Amino acid sequence: MSFFLMLIISTMISISSYSWMGMWLGLEINLMSMIPLMINKKNYSSSESSIKYFITQALASSILIMSIMLMETKMMSFTATLFMNSAIMTKMGTAPFHFWFPDIIEGMNWMNCMMLLTWQKVAPMIIFFTNNKSSNIISLIALTSLIIGGISSINQTSLRKIMVYSSINHMGWMMAAMTNELILMFYITIYSAISINLMLFFKKMNLFFLSQISLAMKNNPKIKLMFMMNFMSMGGLPPFLGFIPKWITIQSLIENNQMTLSILMTILTLIMLYKYIQILLPSMTLQSSSLKWKTFIMPKYSLIMNSINLLSFLTYSLWFLMN
Repeated sequence: MSFFLMLIISTMISISSYSWMGMWLGLEINLMSMIPLMINKKNYSSSESSIKYFITQALASSILIMSIMLMETKMMSFTATLFMNSAIMTKMGTAPFHFWFPDIIEGMNWMNCMMLLTWQKVAPMIIFFTNNKSSNIISLIALTSLIIGGISSINQTSLRKIMVYSSINHMGWMMAAMTNELILMFYITIYSAISINLMLFFKKMNLFFLSQISLAMKNNPKIKLMFMMNFMSMGGLPPFLGFIPKWITIQSLIENNQMTLSILMTILTLIMLYKYIQILLPSMTLQSSSLKWKTFIMPKYSLIMNSINLLSFLTYSLWFLMN
């Protein structure tokens, strides 16, 4: 519990600091707090992943502190900015600095996956936002993340890796949302809520691979409905909750005269959407010969999220009727 508390405090230190050294210090405390939470003596894969995570993050931290020193001396400012951006993107797991991410996630349990894919991205993302005002660099990273996240997920059968590549894909949208701080925070909040809901579902049902999903949902329409709603929301399909931040981001891009970027991002998102439909298709088409309802008590969090999804559906319906 103390390590989890330090994880939260260290993130707050990073995003509220007025100096680069304060941000770096917060990220280091965050790393030292995360490692003990990842280590599991009973699970060799989890311990191996924690070591890989430490090495990767330590390397990124070294590059980050070197770039801060270069910036303080007023020398090689372009090189320092380049190194700093590379280090922060490595910490976030953003394309093209994402190669360490899938292998590390594959060896973790769902609770650790949940923290790495949501909370651990907050501090680096805010730091990246404050350090970058060039729309060209942000646009390039956004498109790269969308392409790599979508294409890399197509042949995956591991749910943990699919969630990683989905996260990379959403990172592209978060980059594009940097035109406005409020939109960025709204996108992070909605993405985190949907991702946590899905991963809690996977944890409760003990699911790790695509082949297990059909068996888990075969005789339970409640689970099937919950699963389909959350994945469609994750894909950003209207009228579900996940569509709202993407819609707002596109509007913001158009207002900032970035019509081409908004069109490209919308097209590239279809790659990831294809993967989501590929996951959902067996559960929508294959039916068991004996349809028996099993008792399944949904977690309160899942019930709340599904209620929000339904509420967003009704909101859209009313909006279209009124217009």
